[in-house]
This record gives sequence, structure tokens and C-alpha cells, in this order.
Amino acid sequence: MKTLYTFLLFLCLFYASSCQENFDPHTLPRPLLVDLYQKLPLSEDVVLHCTSWRFAVEANNLSPWKTIPQECKDYVDDYMNDKGYISDLERVSKEARLYASTVELKGDGKDVWVFDVDETLLSNLPYYADHGYGLEVFDNVAFDKWVDKGTAEAIESSLKLYEELVKLGFKVFLLTGRSERRRNITVENLTKSGFHGWEKLILRGAEDQGKPAMQFKSEKRSQMVEEGYRIHGNSGDQWSDLLGSPISVRSFKLPNPMYYIA
Repeated sequence: MKTLYTFLLFLCLFYASSCQENFDPHTLPRPLLVDLYQKLPLSEDVVLHCTSWRFAVEANNLSPWKTIPQECKDYVDDYMNDKGYISDLERVSKEARLYASTVELKGDGKDVWVFDVDETLLSNLPYYADHGYGLEVFDNVAFDKWVDKGTAEAIESSLKLYEELVKLGFKVFLLTGRSERRRNITVENLTKSGFHGWEKLILRGAEDQGKPAMQFKSEKRSQMVEEGYRIHGNSGDQWSDLLGSPISVRSFKLPNPMYYIA
């Protein structure tokens, strides 16, 4: 009997091995695959710590930081992929729309709203999901490869705000830290995602390389003002999108706990 059991066990193991070798992932039914990695529920202490950290990030109370805290990786993952992030985005967009509806436009084509692009109009969440939601130090080369795919999707609440501003008569300026070399793919990605009718798309030229984001964007806003434009609103996910001089009449900070740009 023991010999029989041994033989049957051998046949089962042989059959399982054979199935694995011949397994076609596109053929149904598929064998049960067990995901060995499962996120454990976050402890109350971790949630409190990471929530306080995220608040400090959004309030610009932290010194320049390069990566999210190791212990907050799953917390940021949960926030970015759950209702919290969407709700916060929608709140910012709603407040911006309410303000925009009160602005009296001059009708001379000089009333402007400025938008950043990444994490403001377009979401790069799939890229950051592959890089620990900000747990890894930012890699310009890897990110540029992602940008070149042109697959970033619109942030829906920002698209709704953008469309309403255009209807109201605002001139929309897109001011991004992306390189001028990526103008074509940026235009293609924005257009494919539903953004149309902007006045200008301003990217970093050769003369802007190496400048901190706040300096670069302040200089570009100064040029707008020198050309007679009135900047009523400015939307961005980084404080460096919004601070500096000249500043818009109202600034709207979108949430982003994944990275910091000075």
C-alpha cells in the first residue's frame, strides 16, 4: 500500500510539472495562481504617521525631500489608488471653478489661467506605481522613456476645469518643466487625452536647463505679464508651480505625495 501511495504521489507531481511546462496563459481554464505578496493592513500608528507626513508635504512644511518614507509606501499606494486622492482632486477643481466663475474677463484675450502638466493635467500614476510611488529616487532617464510613450491619461477633474475655463473665455497657458525636445509627444498626449484650445505650451528650452522649477516658472510668468496678460489662476501639483513672482490672483495646489520638485 505504501508503494502504491508513493507511485500515485509521483504521478501527481509529474502531471503538475507537465501542466506547468505546457501552460498557455491565454488558454482557459487557467490554473489557480497564488499571489505570494499581499499587503498587510496598516497599523493605526503608521496611518497616523503617514497622514501627518502627507499633510506636511501638501502644506509645504517639509524641507526638500527626495523620497517618501519607507514605511509609507503602502499608505501612499492606498491613497493614490483609492477614493481619497480622487476626492481631493475634485475638491481643488471645484474651488477653482467657483473662483473662475466670479472673475470678470476684460474680453481682450489677456485673461489667463496657467496649468502645469504632469500630475496636474496628465497622470503618471502607472509610472510611479512601478517605482514604489515615490520610494525610489527620481530617475530622469526612466521618466523620459515613460513620457515618450505618450500614454499618460487625463486627470478627469482637471479636464473638466480646463474645458470650463476655455468656455468662460480664459486663455490657457500650459507651463511645464518638460524639455522642449518633448514638445511633439506632449502635444500628442494632451490632445489624445482631451485637452484642446490652449493658447501656449511653454517647455524648458536650452537656456532653461539647470534652473530650479520655481525660477523657471516665475520667469515665464513674468514674460506673460510683460506681454500684458493678467494671470487670474494657476493650477499645479508642486509649490514650485505656484510660488515666486509674479504670483497669480489665486493659486490651486493639487495633491501629490509622491515627489517634490524645488
